[in-house]
Amino acid sequence: MTPVTTPATTSAPTMPEPLSDLDRRLVAALQCDGRLTAERAAEVLGLSVRAVHRRWSALLNDGTVRVLAARPPDRSTGAMLLRIRVLRGRLDLITSALAERDDIPFVDVSAGGDEISAVLLAGSEPDNRLVFQQLPATGSVTSVSAQTVLHVFSGAGDWRLDVLSRAEREALTPGAAPAVRSRPADATDDALIAALEEDGRLPAAAIAARTGHPESTVRRRLAALFAQRRITTQVVVDPRRLGLYVDANIAIEVPPDRLDETGRALAAHPAVHGAMATTGTANLSVAVWLSDAEDLYRFLTRELAGRSITRTETVLVGRAVKRPGIPR
Repeated sequence: MTPVTTPATTSAPTMPEPLSDLDRRLVAALQCDGRLTAERAAEVLGLSVRAVHRRWSALLNDGTVRVLAARPPDRSTGAMLLRIRVLRGRLDLITSALAERDDIPFVDVSAGGDEISAVLLAGSEPDNRLVFQQLPATGSVTSVSAQTVLHVFSGAGDWRLDVLSRAEREALTPGAAPAVRSRPADATDDALIAALEEDGRLPAAAIAARTGHPESTVRRRLAALFAQRRITTQVVVDPRRLGLYVDANIAIEVPPDRLDETGRALAAHPAVHGAMATTGTANLSVAVWLSDAEDLYRFLTRELAGRSITRTETVLVGRAVKRPGIPR
């Protein structure tokens, strides 16, 4: 999602054209179930199977939409939210170095071009040398702040485009698995999950050919893995193609006795693609996708009203340097 550069004599860069209403509904259907069949989507959405096949093929084949599969994130391991202020001329150097790290899955640059937001996963450096030694010692870094994530209310994989009815979404979302004891994962499970990492819709026959396991085994194992939520799918699409041109991170200060209630309520809002409780004065971090500045204004003045919030700080994201599924 690198911005398009234009000569100085031209007007501002053209925003990507938003998808049609039909395509947006089909993207939302894949968010409910990344391995959804065209037949089931057509039945629930009142479309022809041919139309679903045609539009999905176009969206998936040209890379507009990607369906990835992976094990659900372990939210018990912890993470830190970093805010790094950088001298403008050194911004690309710092963002590139951060994006190269396996323990940093998210790197954003503010619209003002002077601040980097990043997520650092816990565990790789118990003493947090990056935060307390390396970044502060870098001459181009003017300040570093870090808040530990205490609780995740929702993450990027939980977000759903709000274009389906509740009945449609429920009909397209697989039911919960029966309460049975799960067997430990083995090498076969690992091979199947690895085969789906770059294409969560890869057919069972193709997975069988790639892994050397019988197709019947692949189908049975995948059904169990998905039903037990030991593997999930995530739809990756540029939010601007969905008509969501404003990407913002909001730091919110909430009284402790309202933190859980407020976090859960905001996590359920259609605009929110991430909500987590953190350490620090601003103890709730919320990431939103909205259509325009007026939509953001309405969110701040209406959705945050009446929650005893004492302070907010909104940072617009100008460029997503690294996010899961986004090629760098």
